[in-house]
Amino acid sequence: MLKLLAAALDLLPRSLPRPWSSIPSRARRPVSGMQSVQVRCVPGESKLTISFLLRGSHKHMLRDQDEALGGALARISHGVAKAQGRGKKGRRDPEQQPAEPAVVKLFLGADELPDSLLNAEAWRDGAVLQVGELRYAVHRNAPSFTLAQLPASLLAGFPVCPKLEVEFGRLEDCEFRWFRENPPGESPAAADDAPGLDGGWTEVGCERVHVPSNQDIGCKLKLRCTPRDGGRSGETKELVSVAAVEAGPGMCTFDNRHPYTVKEAEWPVVRVVSYNILADVYAQTELSKTVLYPYCAPYALQLDYRQNLIKKELAGYNADIVCLQEVDKGVFADSMTPALDAFGLSGVFRIKEKQHEGLATFYRRSKFRLLSSHDIMLSEALTSDPIHSELLEKLSANGALKDKMVQRSTSLQVSVLEDLVQPDRKVVVANTHLYWHPKGGNVRLVQMGVALKHVSHVIAEVAPRAPLVFCGDFNSTPNSGVYQLLSEGAIPLQHADWSSSGPEESCSMELSSGFPPLQSAYGLPAYTNYVGGFHGCLDYIFLQAESMKVEQVIPLPSHQEVTTYEALPSVAHPSDHIALVCDLRWNL
Repeated sequence: MLKLLAAALDLLPRSLPRPWSSIPSRARRPVSGMQSVQVRCVPGESKLTISFLLRGSHKHMLRDQDEALGGALARISHGVAKAQGRGKKGRRDPEQQPAEPAVVKLFLGADELPDSLLNAEAWRDGAVLQVGELRYAVHRNAPSFTLAQLPASLLAGFPVCPKLEVEFGRLEDCEFRWFRENPPGESPAAADDAPGLDGGWTEVGCERVHVPSNQDIGCKLKLRCTPRDGGRSGETKELVSVAAVEAGPGMCTFDNRHPYTVKEAEWPVVRVVSYNILADVYAQTELSKTVLYPYCAPYALQLDYRQNLIKKELAGYNADIVCLQEVDKGVFADSMTPALDAFGLSGVFRIKEKQHEGLATFYRRSKFRLLSSHDIMLSEALTSDPIHSELLEKLSANGALKDKMVQRSTSLQVSVLEDLVQPDRKVVVANTHLYWHPKGGNVRLVQMGVALKHVSHVIAEVAPRAPLVFCGDFNSTPNSGVYQLLSEGAIPLQHADWSSSGPEESCSMELSSGFPPLQSAYGLPAYTNYVGGFHGCLDYIFLQAESMKVEQVIPLPSHQEVTTYEALPSVAHPSDHIALVCDLRWNL
């Protein structure tokens, strides 16, 4: 049938075909006012797609790139005839005569392109598709959104960061227009008068990230976004929020910290954040709701609610390096990456084996370039990497402790970043979340021993003389062996932590960090974790004082702020931990 249609089309009058190479370059015909046909044709792929709107029906065709153009045009003609032959309910009237095939042609300038031309060559920018009396401007590989979503929860005063992925374009070039749904009876001050819309919207913003105001409470939001790549643009996509904007919680624990970080740090200062954001897989357990955080309002433990707070908090710090722990896999992809990308940061993720959460490290693209990542699972590295053979031999003297260590899925994330101001300057950023059990000090010592040995090896092999910034939730208080190992460079044979889990898992070994004593940027705060049954300092940012010095630490929330709702998390704080934020200055 297709061959017959193609043959019939060949009989239609047309200008004499020319070889493609002989078609002269000329100014394109004006295509303003025309509808468009979108063609996606990527070198290396076997297929191309042709998409357009025909009398209210969306047509989407998948064709071979090396197929002759006549085949694609005949398919379009057949589809038009088939559609015309249907009744109002989409069924064909048996008494109705078959519709005549529509005349379908493709032009470039004044020249009709020959049916023998391959699809990959024929469907070009500036070409015009004629379907009967209708004409369409061809846009080949125009910028387009392959993903566009609004978050489910919207709070007044908190940034709304759409999840966007663009093909053949750049997010920084895209155009954004935000609208607020008009309440019933309200006369809009700046109504949206785009054709085909009811005008029941008022424009309220034009940035990629929008912060709803109190005036938006109770109203849905709409985003109209146009993908662009420089001067090229694609089809505009329209998104409407599922829910209306809700009132925010009022004063949050981080609001009084943000005045210290209103501006980005200026080189040679680097702002660093370390934050355990509380994984949703832990926040939603019955243990969390009834035992760990019974004081926290149930809605404040919901992921959508907490993500609003986390995004606002992190955005307000204007950090250059952000190390996060307990990051759900979905949260990294669907929430943290879109939000922090909008604020100029790129990130990498390391899943914790056997878990659905892990570690994330973000860096400001205008200041750093990621040279390489060297992530490991600590137990796997201990048993398989020869650089840990000495530690493994010592640990093997106690089979029970070795087994416990090997069963842990704790990971270490190591990122080598290059300073874009001085490209010869690098920094190695380590990020981890050590074993949690209160009696697991011996396991944490072995974990930190493996981590430090691995980082030392990475520095020697990849970034000689680069300073180390080591962030994380170490689950270790200042009187622990882990803290002593980092701050003093070694721990003695008989440290109390070696017997922290009882005589069966007790061992004795000397352990060296391989680094000069590291400095805790925050010193020894009273606590970085505050829950109903415990508070203490568990989170740290360690640095090498000979390479960097602490310019400032952002004050932690006051005790009154932390305990306003009894403990953490709360309606005003998204995690059971507190973010550490400090400015570090390169020693020049």
